[in-house]
Amino acid sequence: MGIFSAGMGLKGFLMSSHFIDGGVTGVSMLLANVLGIPLPFLILLFNLPFVVLGYRQFGGIFAFKSTAAIAGLSICLACVNFPDVTPDKLLTAVFGGCFLGAGIGLAIRGGGVLDGTEIAAVLISRSSHLLKVGDVILIMNIVIFAAAAFVLGLESALYSILTYLAASKTVDFLIHGIEEYTAVIIISKQSEEIRQAIVTELNHGVTIYKGRRGFSGEAQDILHCVVTRLKIGTVKDAALEIDEAAFILTHPLGDVAGGIVKRSILK
Repeated sequence: MGIFSAGMGLKGFLMSSHFIDGGVTGVSMLLANVLGIPLPFLILLFNLPFVVLGYRQFGGIFAFKSTAAIAGLSICLACVNFPDVTPDKLLTAVFGGCFLGAGIGLAIRGGGVLDGTEIAAVLISRSSHLLKVGDVILIMNIVIFAAAAFVLGLESALYSILTYLAASKTVDFLIHGIEEYTAVIIISKQSEEIRQAIVTELNHGVTIYKGRRGFSGEAQDILHCVVTRLKIGTVKDAALEIDEAAFILTHPLGDVAGGIVKRSILK
């Protein structure tokens, strides 16, 4: 699915309008426009060195899946006839980026990559105390889009930036998406009843912090639980059903590891 989605984004939208994406894919598309070398060959050529580096850092299974994904994308671009969907530049930039981002995101969920940029960014950030992974990717893409403005023209470069933004947002959604974890903090005088409802009825883990109210100094239990985006409303409803005056805070989490987010209660 990832291969065909990325192929549709590249061949069905971006290539006919001479728009590019960021990363290794963007470099391949830019050179394909300048040198006239077939894009499938360049994608395979430029990504394989990063796969070799990934093999040393992440293991053989990752390298095998990434090689299969990149080779599959090259074959797909060379052999499958995708329709040229629309000549509209805005639609091309947005939906081309969405299809390409969906392909990259699905490949990552499958344990591989279609673009070696992330591998390069991780390696560079590890050797530098000043640059994070996001900083490295940003710097690389600034260079790529500056070159695109010089080679393809300013308008194509601006549309290409829009393509990159659409692709990156789609990748984020597919990797995290509705499974993104959110922290829910509940402050209520009826915290014990709310805790029991969350644990027994919703089967979710809860952590209790000991706190005090700011004005009265009265002791107060603070409930903290981690749920997926789909479960936020369920937890809120359970709390407000018990205490309409409950104070509820939510904020997204970058990552969750360990602990018990959800479990079956043995009765």
